[in-house]
Amino acid sequence: MTRVVLVDDHQMFRTGVKAELGDAVEVAGEAGDVDEAVAVISATEPDVVLLDVHLPGGGGIEVLRRLQRVTSARFLALSVSDAAEDVIAVVRGGARGYVTKTISGPELTAAIGRVADGDAVFSPRLAGFVLDAFAATDVPAIDPELDRLTQREREVLRLIARGYAYKEIAKELFISVKTVETHVSSVLRKLQLSNRHELSRWAASRRLV
Repeated sequence: MTRVVLVDDHQMFRTGVKAELGDAVEVAGEAGDVDEAVAVISATEPDVVLLDVHLPGGGGIEVLRRLQRVTSARFLALSVSDAAEDVIAVVRGGARGYVTKTISGPELTAAIGRVADGDAVFSPRLAGFVLDAFAATDVPAIDPELDRLTQREREVLRLIARGYAYKEIAKELFISVKTVETHVSSVLRKLQLSNRHELSRWAASRRLV
């Protein structure tokens, strides 16, 4: 039976995933942030890690970075985000696949099995992002400005660019309005921009909206 570790910062979501998977896999452990994930994965050595992209402590990318050379586990990103930059970043980081949280229980079970067997698995629309990114020889592999932002800052930036108000962003991301304001200030500082209108234009120029 495939041994799985669930990494997501929402306890209720992890509980729901376990219920959906049922007896199809063995859940060897759970984690809610980067440090906990690194510890649990190192201790349990699962076959597959279901990894959320946005986590306290640096995001799924940081988990991949810290474990890439020290574990044989295969990583399947399971995220609410379907943004191209998130998909491409985790694939470059070493994930074997990426599916969104709209996936059904049976589909997720099948995806875990395929990743455990060494296959790459992507939700249909997301596969196109990966193919485009790795086929485009004229597109830089790294965007230095975008790489300055944390995963959460990118998510706030994308919602700002879509016209969300701070209160709407707070509700969408389950954070406080004050935290949203802090992220926006950080993004403005890192990108050397003055206001949310400039942020929106910056995001649109990189097709992040």
